[in-house]
Amino acid sequence: MLVVMKIDASKSEIDAVKTKIESLGYSAHEIPGAERVAIGITGNKGKLDKNLFMGMPGVIDAISVSKPYKLVSREVKPDNTEIRLGDEIIGGKELTIIAGPCSVESREQILEMAEMLTSVGVKFLRGGAYKPRTSPYAFQGLKKEALTYLSEVRRKTGMKIVTEVKDVATLPYVAEVADVLQIGARNMQNFSLLEAVGSLKHPVLLKRGISSTIEEFLMAAEYIVNQGNYNVILCERGIRTFETATRFTLDLNAVPVVKHLSHLPIIVDPSHGIGLWDGVSSMSMASIAAGADGLIIEVHKNPETALSDGYQSLKPEKFKVLINKLKQIAEVMDRSLSLTKN
Repeated sequence: MLVVMKIDASKSEIDAVKTKIESLGYSAHEIPGAERVAIGITGNKGKLDKNLFMGMPGVIDAISVSKPYKLVSREVKPDNTEIRLGDEIIGGKELTIIAGPCSVESREQILEMAEMLTSVGVKFLRGGAYKPRTSPYAFQGLKKEALTYLSEVRRKTGMKIVTEVKDVATLPYVAEVADVLQIGARNMQNFSLLEAVGSLKHPVLLKRGISSTIEEFLMAAEYIVNQGNYNVILCERGIRTFETATRFTLDLNAVPVVKHLSHLPIIVDPSHGIGLWDGVSSMSMASIAAGADGLIIEVHKNPETALSDGYQSLKPEKFKVLINKLKQIAEVMDRSLSLTKN
Protein backbone atom coordinates (compact mmCIF):
# COMPACT_ATOMS: atom_id res chain seq x y z
CA MET A 1 0.00 0.00 0.00
CA LEU A 2 0.99 3.61 -0.59
CA VAL A 3 -0.14 6.32 1.80
CA VAL A 4 -0.20 9.64 -0.07
CA MET A 5 0.28 12.77 2.02
CA LYS A 6 -1.15 16.22 1.32
CA ILE A 7 1.16 18.79 -0.28
CA ASP A 8 1.24 20.78 2.96
CA ALA A 9 1.60 17.76 5.28
CA SER A 10 3.89 18.55 8.19
CA LYS A 11 6.83 16.45 9.33
CA SER A 12 4.94 15.47 12.47
CA GLU A 13 1.99 14.25 10.38
CA ILE A 14 4.33 12.22 8.17
CA ASP A 15 6.08 10.76 11.21
CA ALA A 16 2.74 9.86 12.77
CA VAL A 17 1.80 7.80 9.71
CA LYS A 18 5.18 6.05 9.76
CA THR A 19 4.76 5.29 13.45
CA LYS A 20 1.29 3.85 12.81
CA ILE A 21 2.65 1.61 10.04
CA GLU A 22 5.46 0.33 12.25
CA SER A 23 3.07 -0.27 15.16
CA LEU A 24 1.19 -2.66 12.88
CA GLY A 25 4.40 -4.64 12.37
CA TYR A 26 5.18 -3.36 8.87
CA SER A 27 7.98 -1.25 7.39
CA ALA A 28 7.45 2.38 6.36
CA HIS A 29 9.39 3.92 3.47
CA GLU A 30 9.19 7.67 2.99
CA ILE A 31 9.25 8.43 -0.74
CA PRO A 32 9.65 12.10 -1.66
CA GLY A 33 8.00 13.08 -4.94
CA ALA A 34 8.02 16.16 -7.11
CA GLU A 35 5.04 17.68 -5.28
CA ARG A 36 4.21 15.58 -2.24
CA VAL A 37 5.52 12.84 0.04
CA ALA A 38 4.20 9.31 -0.09
CA ILE A 39 4.86 6.49 2.36
CA GLY A 40 5.26 2.98 1.02
CA ILE A 41 4.32 0.01 3.19
CA THR A 42 6.12 -3.32 2.94
CA GLY A 43 6.01 -6.47 5.02
CA ASN A 44 2.26 -7.03 4.86
CA LYS A 45 1.19 -10.48 3.67
CA GLY A 46 -2.27 -9.46 2.52
CA LYS A 47 -4.27 -6.44 1.47
CA LEU A 48 -4.44 -3.59 3.98
CA ASP A 49 -7.57 -1.63 4.83
CA LYS A 50 -7.09 1.93 3.59
CA ASN A 51 -9.33 3.20 6.40
CA LEU A 52 -6.45 2.52 8.79
CA PHE A 53 -4.87 5.71 7.46
CA MET A 54 -7.56 7.79 5.77
CA GLY A 55 -8.63 9.52 8.97
CA MET A 56 -5.12 10.58 9.94
CA PRO A 57 -4.11 14.26 9.66
CA GLY A 58 -2.18 15.07 6.50
CA VAL A 59 -3.31 11.96 4.57
CA ILE A 60 -5.04 12.50 1.24
CA ASP A 61 -5.25 8.91 -0.05
CA ALA A 62 -4.18 5.29 0.49
CA ILE A 63 -3.62 3.23 -2.65
CA SER A 64 -3.09 -0.50 -3.10
CA VAL A 65 0.03 -1.41 -5.10
CA SER A 66 -0.45 -4.38 -7.41
CA LYS A 67 3.16 -5.00 -8.43
CA PRO A 68 5.37 -7.34 -6.35
CA TYR A 69 8.19 -4.77 -6.66
CA LYS A 70 6.46 -2.08 -4.65
CA LEU A 71 9.07 0.57 -3.90
CA VAL A 72 10.56 0.74 -7.41
CA SER A 73 7.14 0.68 -9.06
CA ARG A 74 5.76 3.70 -10.87
CA GLU A 75 2.54 3.05 -8.97
CA VAL A 76 4.37 4.19 -5.86
CA LYS A 77 6.24 7.10 -7.46
CA PRO A 78 4.77 8.43 -10.73
CA ASP A 79 7.57 10.93 -11.41
CA ASN A 80 11.03 9.84 -12.56
CA THR A 81 13.77 9.38 -9.99
CA GLU A 82 16.88 11.49 -10.61
CA ILE A 83 20.16 10.34 -9.07
CA ARG A 84 22.31 13.28 -7.99
CA LEU A 85 26.09 13.09 -7.62
CA GLY A 86 27.25 16.60 -6.85
CA ASP A 87 26.41 18.67 -9.92
CA GLU A 88 25.66 15.58 -12.03
CA ILE A 89 22.18 14.08 -12.48
CA ILE A 90 21.48 10.59 -13.82
CA GLY A 91 17.94 10.21 -15.10
CA GLY A 92 17.33 13.85 -15.97
CA LYS A 93 17.05 15.56 -19.33
CA GLU A 94 20.79 15.17 -19.98
CA LEU A 95 22.02 11.70 -20.97
CA THR A 96 24.84 10.21 -18.90
CA ILE A 97 27.88 8.76 -20.65
CA ILE A 98 30.05 6.35 -18.65
CA ALA A 99 33.15 5.14 -20.47
CA GLY A 100 36.49 3.47 -19.93
CA PRO A 101 38.24 0.10 -20.10
CA CYS A 102 36.75 -3.15 -18.84
CA SER A 103 39.65 -3.51 -16.40
CA VAL A 104 42.22 -1.23 -14.81
CA GLU A 105 45.43 -2.75 -16.14
CA SER A 106 48.05 -0.26 -14.95
CA ARG A 107 48.40 3.24 -13.53
CA GLU A 108 49.59 4.61 -16.87
CA GLN A 109 46.74 2.98 -18.77
CA ILE A 110 43.91 4.31 -16.62
CA LEU A 111 45.37 7.81 -16.24
CA GLU A 112 45.88 8.09 -20.00
CA MET A 113 42.34 6.85 -20.66
CA ALA A 114 40.89 9.27 -18.13
CA GLU A 115 42.75 12.16 -19.76
CA MET A 116 41.38 11.20 -23.19
CA LEU A 117 37.81 10.84 -21.93
CA THR A 118 38.01 14.13 -20.06
CA SER A 119 39.12 15.86 -23.26
CA VAL A 120 35.88 14.66 -24.90
CA GLY A 121 33.85 15.87 -21.94
CA VAL A 122 33.01 12.51 -20.32
CA LYS A 123 32.43 12.87 -16.59
CA PHE A 124 32.10 9.22 -15.50
CA LEU A 125 34.95 6.69 -15.74
CA ARG A 126 34.31 2.95 -15.69
CA GLY A 127 37.12 0.58 -14.80
CA GLY A 128 37.11 -2.80 -13.09
CA ALA A 129 39.27 -3.38 -10.02
CA TYR A 130 37.73 -6.69 -8.93
CA LYS A 131 36.73 -8.79 -11.94
CA PRO A 132 34.41 -11.80 -11.49
CA ARG A 133 35.27 -13.96 -14.49
CA THR A 134 33.82 -17.16 -15.92
CA SER A 135 37.23 -18.84 -15.74
CA PRO A 136 39.25 -18.81 -12.50
CA TYR A 137 42.37 -18.60 -14.67
CA ALA A 138 41.32 -15.37 -16.42
CA PHE A 139 42.55 -11.94 -15.28
CA GLN A 140 40.81 -11.16 -12.00
CA GLY A 141 41.74 -7.49 -11.78
CA LEU A 142 44.41 -5.57 -9.88
CA LYS A 143 42.06 -5.28 -6.91
CA LYS A 144 43.28 -2.83 -4.21
CA GLU A 145 46.07 -1.63 -6.49
CA ALA A 146 43.48 -0.67 -9.10
CA LEU A 147 41.41 1.17 -6.49
CA THR A 148 44.48 3.28 -5.68
CA TYR A 149 44.80 4.26 -9.35
CA LEU A 150 41.07 5.04 -9.63
CA SER A 151 41.31 7.24 -6.56
CA GLU A 152 44.17 9.11 -8.21
CA VAL A 153 42.11 9.58 -11.37
CA ARG A 154 39.26 11.10 -9.40
CA ARG A 155 41.63 13.41 -7.54
CA LYS A 156 43.42 14.61 -10.67
CA THR A 157 40.53 14.84 -13.14
CA GLY A 158 37.39 15.22 -11.05
CA MET A 159 35.78 12.30 -12.89
CA LYS A 160 33.18 10.20 -11.09
CA ILE A 161 34.29 6.58 -10.63
CA VAL A 162 32.05 3.64 -11.55
CA THR A 163 33.49 0.26 -10.58
CA GLU A 164 32.14 -3.19 -9.83
CA VAL A 165 31.57 -4.71 -6.40
CA LYS A 166 32.41 -8.40 -6.47
CA ASP A 167 31.26 -9.45 -2.99
CA VAL A 168 30.38 -8.29 0.51
CA ALA A 169 33.93 -8.86 1.77
CA THR A 170 35.50 -6.33 -0.61
CA LEU A 171 32.60 -3.84 -0.55
CA PRO A 172 34.19 -1.54 2.10
CA TYR A 173 37.33 -1.09 -0.03
CA VAL A 174 35.38 -0.36 -3.20
CA ALA A 175 32.97 1.99 -1.44
CA GLU A 176 35.88 4.18 -0.29
CA VAL A 177 36.75 4.97 -3.91
CA ALA A 178 33.64 4.49 -6.05
CA ASP A 179 31.07 7.20 -6.66
CA VAL A 180 28.78 4.56 -8.18
CA LEU A 181 28.84 0.92 -7.07
CA GLN A 182 28.27 -1.45 -9.97
CA ILE A 183 26.54 -4.79 -9.41
CA GLY A 184 27.40 -7.08 -12.29
CA ALA A 185 25.00 -9.37 -14.12
CA ARG A 186 26.29 -12.44 -12.31
CA ASN A 187 25.53 -10.81 -8.96
CA MET A 188 22.08 -9.48 -9.80
CA GLN A 189 20.51 -12.05 -7.47
CA ASN A 190 23.28 -12.09 -4.86
CA PHE A 191 20.81 -10.98 -2.23
CA SER A 192 23.36 -10.53 0.56
CA LEU A 193 25.32 -8.15 -1.66
CA LEU A 194 22.16 -6.30 -2.72
CA GLU A 195 21.21 -5.78 0.91
CA ALA A 196 24.74 -4.64 1.76
CA VAL A 197 24.84 -1.93 -0.93
CA GLY A 198 21.28 -1.03 0.03
CA SER A 199 22.51 -0.14 3.50
CA LEU A 200 24.86 2.45 1.99
CA LYS A 201 23.94 5.75 0.38
CA HIS A 202 26.16 5.25 -2.67
CA PRO A 203 24.34 5.22 -6.01
CA VAL A 204 24.15 1.65 -7.32
CA LEU A 205 24.35 0.64 -10.98
CA LEU A 206 22.45 -2.66 -11.17
CA LYS A 207 23.00 -4.77 -14.28
CA ARG A 208 20.35 -7.18 -15.51
CA GLY A 209 21.21 -10.86 -15.14
CA ILE A 210 21.90 -12.74 -18.34
CA SER A 211 18.82 -14.97 -17.96
CA SER A 212 16.60 -12.70 -15.87
CA THR A 213 13.12 -11.48 -16.68
CA ILE A 214 12.27 -7.81 -16.29
CA GLU A 215 10.25 -8.64 -13.18
CA GLU A 216 13.25 -10.43 -11.62
CA PHE A 217 15.39 -7.44 -12.56
CA LEU A 218 13.05 -5.03 -10.79
CA MET A 219 12.73 -7.34 -7.79
CA ALA A 220 16.54 -7.24 -7.44
CA ALA A 221 16.35 -3.44 -7.39
CA GLU A 222 13.64 -3.77 -4.73
CA TYR A 223 16.13 -5.52 -2.44
CA ILE A 224 18.37 -2.44 -2.57
CA VAL A 225 15.63 0.14 -2.19
CA ASN A 226 14.03 -1.85 0.64
CA GLN A 227 17.19 -1.23 2.68
CA GLY A 228 16.74 2.53 2.32
CA ASN A 229 18.97 3.27 -0.69
CA TYR A 230 16.80 4.84 -3.41
CA ASN A 231 19.78 5.74 -5.60
CA VAL A 232 19.49 2.82 -8.02
CA ILE A 233 20.34 3.00 -11.72
CA LEU A 234 19.17 0.05 -13.80
CA CYS A 235 21.31 -1.23 -16.67
CA GLU A 236 20.20 -3.37 -19.61
CA ARG A 237 23.30 -5.25 -20.83
CA GLY A 238 21.95 -8.08 -22.95
CA ILE A 239 20.38 -11.45 -22.17
CA ARG A 240 21.25 -15.00 -23.18
CA THR A 241 19.12 -16.37 -26.01
CA PHE A 242 19.53 -19.06 -28.67
CA GLU A 243 21.53 -16.61 -30.81
CA THR A 244 25.30 -17.23 -30.96
CA ALA A 245 26.38 -14.65 -33.58
CA THR A 246 26.64 -12.02 -30.85
CA ARG A 247 27.83 -12.30 -27.27
CA PHE A 248 24.33 -11.61 -25.91
CA THR A 249 21.05 -10.31 -27.27
CA LEU A 250 20.66 -6.64 -26.37
CA ASP A 251 17.05 -6.40 -25.21
CA LEU A 252 16.16 -2.82 -26.08
CA ASN A 253 12.50 -3.74 -25.54
CA ALA A 254 13.38 -3.58 -21.86
CA VAL A 255 14.05 0.17 -21.93
CA PRO A 256 10.49 1.41 -22.66
CA VAL A 257 8.98 -1.45 -20.65
CA VAL A 258 11.06 -0.63 -17.56
CA LYS A 259 10.29 3.07 -17.94
CA HIS A 260 6.58 2.20 -17.95
CA LEU A 261 6.85 -0.02 -14.88
CA SER A 262 9.43 1.78 -12.76
CA HIS A 263 10.47 5.30 -11.80
CA LEU A 264 14.17 4.35 -11.69
CA PRO A 265 16.52 5.56 -14.45
CA ILE A 266 17.79 2.95 -16.92
CA ILE A 267 20.97 3.03 -18.99
CA VAL A 268 22.28 0.55 -21.58
CA ASP A 269 25.58 -1.32 -21.93
CA PRO A 270 25.91 -1.87 -25.70
CA SER A 271 29.45 -3.25 -25.35
CA HIS A 272 28.36 -6.37 -23.46
CA GLY A 273 25.02 -6.42 -25.25
CA ILE A 274 26.49 -7.17 -28.66
CA GLY A 275 30.05 -8.10 -27.72
CA LEU A 276 31.48 -6.90 -31.05
CA TRP A 277 33.23 -3.53 -31.23
CA ASP A 278 31.94 -2.71 -34.72
CA GLY A 279 28.34 -3.04 -33.53
CA VAL A 280 28.69 -0.92 -30.40
CA SER A 281 28.06 2.42 -32.14
CA SER A 282 24.81 1.36 -33.80
CA MET A 283 23.53 -0.24 -30.60
CA SER A 284 24.47 2.91 -28.66
CA MET A 285 22.42 5.10 -30.99
CA ALA A 286 19.52 2.62 -30.92
CA SER A 287 19.60 2.66 -27.10
CA ILE A 288 19.20 6.43 -26.98
CA ALA A 289 16.41 6.25 -29.55
CA ALA A 290 14.69 3.64 -27.34
CA GLY A 291 14.64 6.13 -24.46
CA ALA A 292 17.64 5.12 -22.35
CA ASP A 293 18.93 7.64 -19.82
CA GLY A 294 22.54 6.98 -20.72
CA LEU A 295 25.19 4.51 -21.83
CA ILE A 296 28.13 2.64 -20.33
CA ILE A 297 30.69 1.94 -23.06
CA GLU A 298 34.01 0.12 -23.02
CA VAL A 299 36.90 2.10 -24.49
CA HIS A 300 40.51 0.88 -24.75
CA LYS A 301 43.55 2.34 -26.49
CA ASN A 302 44.85 -1.08 -27.57
CA PRO A 303 41.90 -3.52 -27.57
CA GLU A 304 44.01 -6.26 -29.16
CA THR A 305 46.18 -6.44 -26.02
CA ALA A 306 43.43 -5.80 -23.43
CA LEU A 307 43.40 -8.17 -20.46
CA SER A 308 39.62 -8.49 -20.68
CA ASP A 309 36.88 -7.82 -23.26
CA GLY A 310 39.10 -6.18 -25.85
CA TYR A 311 36.98 -7.49 -28.72
CA GLN A 312 34.03 -5.32 -27.62
CA SER A 313 35.99 -2.15 -26.80
CA LEU A 314 36.08 0.96 -28.97
CA LYS A 315 39.34 2.69 -29.70
CA PRO A 316 39.44 6.35 -28.62
CA GLU A 317 39.08 7.71 -32.16
CA LYS A 318 35.98 5.55 -32.78
CA PHE A 319 34.53 6.64 -29.45
CA LYS A 320 34.97 10.32 -30.35
CA VAL A 321 33.12 9.79 -33.62
CA LEU A 322 30.33 8.03 -31.73
CA ILE A 323 29.98 10.91 -29.26
CA ASN A 324 29.32 13.32 -32.13
CA LYS A 325 26.63 11.00 -33.52
CA LEU A 326 25.04 10.58 -30.10
CA LYS A 327 24.69 14.35 -29.78
CA GLN A 328 22.51 14.32 -32.89
CA ILE A 329 20.39 11.37 -31.73
CA ALA A 330 19.93 12.98 -28.31
CA GLU A 331 18.66 16.17 -29.95
CA VAL A 332 16.05 14.19 -31.88
CA MET A 333 14.91 12.70 -28.55
CA ASP A 334 14.65 16.21 -27.06
CA ARG A 335 17.60 15.50 -24.79
CA SER A 336 21.32 16.30 -24.67
CA LEU A 337 24.56 14.66 -23.58
CA SER A 338 25.92 15.46 -20.14
CA LEU A 339 29.43 16.43 -21.24
CA THR A 340 31.84 19.01 -19.86
CA LYS A 341 31.92 22.01 -22.14
CA ASN A 342 35.46 22.42 -23.47
